Amino acid sequence: MNKKYDIIIVGAGHAGIEASSAAVRMGFSVGLITLDPFAIGRMSCNPAIGGTAKGHLVKEIDSLGGVMGGLADKTGIQFKMLNKSKGPAVWSPRCQSDKDLYSKAAVEYLHNLSGLDIIQDMVKELMVEDFNLTGKSFKYKIKGVKTGLGYEINCNCVIITSGTFLNAVMHTGKERTEGGRFGERAATGLSECLLGLGFETGRLKTGTPPRLDVNTIDFSKTEVQPGDSIPVPFSHKTPYELERFPYQKQVDCFLTHTNEETHNILRTGFADSPLFTGIIKGVGPRYCPSIEDKISRFSDKPRHQIFLEPETLDGHTVYMNGFSSSLSADIQLKAARTVPGLENVTMVRQGYAVEYDFFPTHQIDLTLETKLVSGLFNAGQVNGTSGYEEAAGQGIIAGINAALKLKNDEPLILKRSEAYIGVLIDDLIIKCPDEPYRMFTSSAEYRLILRQDNADLRLMEKGYSLGLIEEKYIRHIREEQQLITEGINYLSTHTISPKAVNTLLIHNKTSEIYQNEFYSHLLKRNEVSLKELIGCADISNLPLLQQISESTGVMNQIEIEIKYSGYIKRQNEQVENFNRNEDIRIPEDFKYERIKSLSSEALDKLKKIKPVSVGQATRIAGVRPSDISAIIIYMRG
Repeated sequence: MNKKYDIIIVGAGHAGIEASSAAVRMGFSVGLITLDPFAIGRMSCNPAIGGTAKGHLVKEIDSLGGVMGGLADKTGIQFKMLNKSKGPAVWSPRCQSDKDLYSKAAVEYLHNLSGLDIIQDMVKELMVEDFNLTGKSFKYKIKGVKTGLGYEINCNCVIITSGTFLNAVMHTGKERTEGGRFGERAATGLSECLLGLGFETGRLKTGTPPRLDVNTIDFSKTEVQPGDSIPVPFSHKTPYELERFPYQKQVDCFLTHTNEETHNILRTGFADSPLFTGIIKGVGPRYCPSIEDKISRFSDKPRHQIFLEPETLDGHTVYMNGFSSSLSADIQLKAARTVPGLENVTMVRQGYAVEYDFFPTHQIDLTLETKLVSGLFNAGQVNGTSGYEEAAGQGIIAGINAALKLKNDEPLILKRSEAYIGVLIDDLIIKCPDEPYRMFTSSAEYRLILRQDNADLRLMEKGYSLGLIEEKYIRHIREEQQLITEGINYLSTHTISPKAVNTLLIHNKTSEIYQNEFYSHLLKRNEVSLKELIGCADISNLPLLQQISESTGVMNQIEIEIKYSGYIKRQNEQVENFNRNEDIRIPEDFKYERIKSLSSEALDKLKKIKPVSVGQATRIAGVRPSDISAIIIYMRG
């Protein structure tokens, strides 16, 4: 323990994994401190990766050189592309994972990283020294950490990825237990240390549903929810490393519903509910309420969906998705047994709520470094977010920026127009959420150009420049990009004859053509796919079309770019306008109080958040267009 590290990471959940991996691979020594080295990457709630908008985050993490996508591919037991009935902007990959295999794969991956030490301990205190950097608001600088076992470990940067463990308390009915996850103790001391340094703190709440014994469920009374017959992997590496995908046996999930009897039983437990009696002070996630919250807020709804999702291939537990609860265990079981298929169910573990400390995000900047302490970064649920994917997205950015800080290089800051990760971090800072933040596709203004299918085209060059993407992968993506560009140009400048294509058009119930027509014009029809169109051409003498037909990914990109070209062009124009405001930088020490015309609300928000650009200032609630004009005029003067 006399060893000094470049970077210490506090917590080994999904944010800690990505931060560790990025920092080590960028050439720095890392100490990863965790309460339980066997709980690394543990899926404490739903055993799934991805989902609506979250799948976009996983693809972006992978394109920057992260590991979540690869771990999901190796351990996924059901893959599904969500929202396929809608436009491609909201298609989102999701996989149900074997939670034991996922954690095991994460542990194995980290143990094979040279330059990473995994330390079983608890960080109780940060060691800092006074620090004042010209033009920056830092008051302190990181020197190291003090641990629960009494060690002092020196370092240059600390990344806090402590999840739901800071001063955490679990609630089930009247029962109250210290701990951040079932069977795991809370982390104490660090919150008090940060408060002493001048940080603000708050309390949030999350929850988890019961786990059920699979052998006591009558699945004949439920609806089967199969995965995709041809699964799509998350990671760009997977097709290279595997001739056959998926790795694991695939399983079904199942759908059932609550009913009025369920709701009436749950209501009998409200008197002892920590949620309704005020025992729980933390704010819970609005988008994912507990079952008692659902029936209280939506009393007019006669039923709610319950998804039964296997947690492992070899085990016997089923995750009761949609039934998160902090009611007493006997009420949970009695209510569960009124749900079709669960009449004789056995509850392996009751649901519970977790209340924990977080740090409001006006205290960090876009690099995820805190504004008060130089070298201290926060990532994951400590920033008020929810979800494995949001945590991992922050983790990789924090790890990268800690490494870049030590290299004295410019930080990596992703704009809202570049990535969902950019939307996530920007939202955290300008909105300062007071409830667990979750990413949605509706959060992104430019979601048609921020699709999950083009994450590698958008971000892999950045990952490569950081040393996190290997040469063979960037070479492949460059070849794909060139093929896409050539394909779009060809299809926009070459025609196909009526004789070649009319049979297809008639079959697909769309109007025939009577003279040669550009491929791109026909492709804009909803009834026509690029695969079908290429099938009408004699590609034996058209090597470019033949090459395109051999790559599903390239075909998909070309088809989307052509079909939605008008919308994409309009969105790119919006991005240009957005970037103009983002490029007008506001100095960190800007004196807003000197602008007399600012409203008192705007002045308070601007001084608190300290936006880095005019564009970011425009997105702060309470800052009016007249306030923005006043700032620009003052800066020019």
